[in-house]
Amino acid sequence: MDVLTACLERIERLQPQLNAFITIAAESAAKDAKAAEHEIAQGRWKGFLHGIPIGVKDFFDTVGIPTTAAFEHFKDRIPAMDAASVTKLRDAGAIIIGKTNMHTLGMGTTGLESCFGPVRNPWNPDFIAGGSSSGSAVAVASGMCWATLDTDAIGSCRLPSACCGVVGFKGTYGLTDATGILAGEQPPGEDILWLSHAGITTRNVGDTAVVLDALVDRRGDRGVGSFVDSLNQEADFRIGVANNARADREVLEAFEQAVETIRSLGYPIKSAAAPLTDFSKGIVDIERDRRTVADRCFKGIDLLLLPTTPTVTPRVKEAIGNPLALSPENTMFANYFGLPAVSVPCGLDKRGLPLGLQIVGRPWDERSVLGLAYRYQMASGRNKTPPLA
Repeated sequence: MDVLTACLERIERLQPQLNAFITIAAESAAKDAKAAEHEIAQGRWKGFLHGIPIGVKDFFDTVGIPTTAAFEHFKDRIPAMDAASVTKLRDAGAIIIGKTNMHTLGMGTTGLESCFGPVRNPWNPDFIAGGSSSGSAVAVASGMCWATLDTDAIGSCRLPSACCGVVGFKGTYGLTDATGILAGEQPPGEDILWLSHAGITTRNVGDTAVVLDALVDRRGDRGVGSFVDSLNQEADFRIGVANNARADREVLEAFEQAVETIRSLGYPIKSAAAPLTDFSKGIVDIERDRRTVADRCFKGIDLLLLPTTPTVTPRVKEAIGNPLALSPENTMFANYFGLPAVSVPCGLDKRGLPLGLQIVGRPWDERSVLGLAYRYQMASGRNKTPPLA
């Protein structure tokens, strides 16, 4: 209950400035937190998420709590059922603290367009928060909740994580159940259905592994064990550094420093081409491309490194009217090929805003992606302190 109280106090203080949430479920969260406290006292502990406040991107249905996708037409929409992943979080004992703000219908990378008002970057409100999972990254970065459940279709979770200095992760396509995103509404185009993944935002990689352990269904899986347990397992990663990803000078400087930190861990590193995607052809070959991507693009390497964003975070005044003002060119290939990918903080630009390092792996190799990200975070000393005290 103390953890929830602390988060609600931060929400009360910071929400007027940052607009990270659309709905704050304080009453139901308090009721669930008291129930969790009672269960734990009786020895019925459900795991690391028991009693922990989690935010949910307002794409995922939540029973009795509005799910709007920041869209005017859905502002009074209240689902009768939870999305599958929300159910899994509740089963793990997590407390749903509220629904996070987002770029309307997930159709932008800035977080400026929402019928509930724009989301503001907690490091500096003159700059965008990224999107479309803008409110989630802001809520986690500012300590309003412990983690969030998100979506990622072209980088929608990783981009705002890079802008706000937190960890944004998506698994292999199909790893986590995305059923229950605006259930019963007109589905988006087939392209989006193929590209959309469930995502997780946290302050550190260890927390990401905890949430992922709760979300993954291990029945008939591909030998998936505990992601938390795998973080400290010995591994010999062969690493490729993308030689074809665009990055401006400040981004490149931080990225090169991150690569040197990883090199110091003793892993072999070589130059490699990222399978950056030309979407002009659509998704006609997507199933074949996903089957062959490991053989074509991961020959001699296990993991690929590149900057999460090609540029520093844009100013709000520069991004207004351009929903894709923050380019997804370095992230969207992982959606097309269905690859596991994570963005972790790797430094600050000259304005004091965060930058992200992206680590991408072979299909179904989340362990390696998270393992290297975890080792990098430990070696780099990047702190997990929210920007606002």
